[in-house]
Amino acid sequence: MVKSTRHAKYELYYHIVFVPKYRRSQLTGKTKERLETIFAEICDDKGLELVECEVMPDHVHLFIGSPPKNAPSLIVNWIKGISARKYNQRYDDRVKWTRSYYVGTAGSASKGAVERYIAEHEGDDE
Repeated sequence: MVKSTRHAKYELYYHIVFVPKYRRSQLTGKTKERLETIFAEICDDKGLELVECEVMPDHVHLFIGSPPKNAPSLIVNWIKGISARKYNQRYDDRVKWTRSYYVGTAGSASKGAVERYIAEHEGDDE
C-alpha cells in the first residue's frame, strides 16, 4: 500500500535477517515470544510497520515497512541494539546479536506506476 509524507509517496519494505552471537539455537520458547513482543514495541516506537516477524531457533527474519527518511542500516541498528538492551534488562537470560546482518528491499512499483506518477505531476513547479 502506497503511503505518503508531506512531500513523498513511498512503498518501502525491507527483509532483514540477523543471527545471535555464536549462532546458538537459543531463540525458542519464551525467548522467541519475548523477542517478538520487543520487536513489535520497537517498530511502534520508531514509526515502522512490522509486517512479518519470524524468530527461528538460530536466526531472525523481519519484514519491515519504513518511511524513506530511515536508512536500512539505521533500522537494523535500532532493531538489534534496542532489542538486546530491552531483553537483557527485563530477563535473566541474555541475548547478543552478531554485528552482521542481511537486508534486502522489496517493493511493487512497476514501470507503469512510475510513468503514471510522472504524467500526473508534469508541470508541477513545487
